[in-house]
Amino acid sequence: MGMSRLTGWWDRRSDAARIELYMRWSFHSFALLEVGAVVLVTSQPGIPAWFRVGTTGLVAVHAVLCAVLSGRALDWILGRRARPDRLLVAVAALSAGGAVATLALRAAGAVPDAADVPIPVVCFTSFGLGAVVLVIRRTRRMLYAVLGTAVGTAAVAAALGLPAKEAFPMAFVVLMSSVAWVITCGLSAWLVRTVWDLDAARELQSRLAVAEERLRFGRDLHDVMGSNLAVIALKSELAVQLARRGQPEALEQMIEVQRIAQESQREVRDVVRGYRRADLAVELAGALSVLRAAGVDGRAEGDNGSALPPGVQAALAWVVREATTNVLRHSEAKRCTIRLSVGPSVVLAVENDGVPEPAGDGTGGSGLAGLRERLAAQGGTLTAEPGPGSFLLTATV
Repeated sequence: MGMSRLTGWWDRRSDAARIELYMRWSFHSFALLEVGAVVLVTSQPGIPAWFRVGTTGLVAVHAVLCAVLSGRALDWILGRRARPDRLLVAVAALSAGGAVATLALRAAGAVPDAADVPIPVVCFTSFGLGAVVLVIRRTRRMLYAVLGTAVGTAAVAAALGLPAKEAFPMAFVVLMSSVAWVITCGLSAWLVRTVWDLDAARELQSRLAVAEERLRFGRDLHDVMGSNLAVIALKSELAVQLARRGQPEALEQMIEVQRIAQESQREVRDVVRGYRRADLAVELAGALSVLRAAGVDGRAEGDNGSALPPGVQAALAWVVREATTNVLRHSEAKRCTIRLSVGPSVVLAVENDGVPEPAGDGTGGSGLAGLRERLAAQGGTLTAEPGPGSFLLTATV
């Protein structure tokens, strides 16, 4: 129970939400990586204290802004907020300003040659670009940003008087690190967007599958009631005309209307109870079709139930129908197996892997209560067994 409470916040999330959360944590961890790299380099002997404190503080502000921009950029990518243009400009300006300031101090001799390539320059440019490209959609523009940053670094270093043996290696390192971070951040954003698109498509497939089932029921109901209602309307109108003329045939027409209405009531009950005929084999085939249309790996194992008595078939057909609906509407199943074994007792088991964690006592709601009533009429029982990552519904007659 304690472990369930500890991990419930994660288990209750969908796969898409878990991937998004993982990516957000990754982007925030980049801030720690950037600050840690600068602290490590500026802690070397010979680095002035003022440079260490100033650079670390400026990089910390830069890292926080990049983390905030990454989070808001993800929201923009997923259509949850407007494009963070102001934050984008702030990060770009701070990245450029921090890199230029570090190069200027290096050229002025304020920073000793503790390393061949000033790490702060790489952090300002690479981590800044990683956050900036999240709000750039076109790959070509990302490439231009990387190349422009590397060329700009070399140009600024040369303009400030740094020797070529230092300026060009610095630009090369900036280019390589920028390419790595841009690819990492760009692919991460693409992955999050793609996963959410697939999740939305799967949800749409489930809704379409349920809508298709409703349309099938509507067609059956229309076939039963359409002609009968037309006949009832016609005979009622004829009875009215005959009654106005005082002819006794009006009574016969109303008796016929009554008979047709009663017949329609019986046919509607048949449709509602089992779509005219509760055929378990047909219901199994329909359930598999609906599951597969919704992207679930639906499988049927064992007997098809065609030799069972009609009453048993009708009860089990309702179990299959209700279980399939629940899988589509209340789970994130990727696999659903329907097993039917016929012996001294008939056992129908429907198992899916779309339950994130055990919940409740397995008594279920009104849908399972209705199934228990139907099975009880045939001397059967129904059990619902939620488990870690799965749900098993078993009907026994």
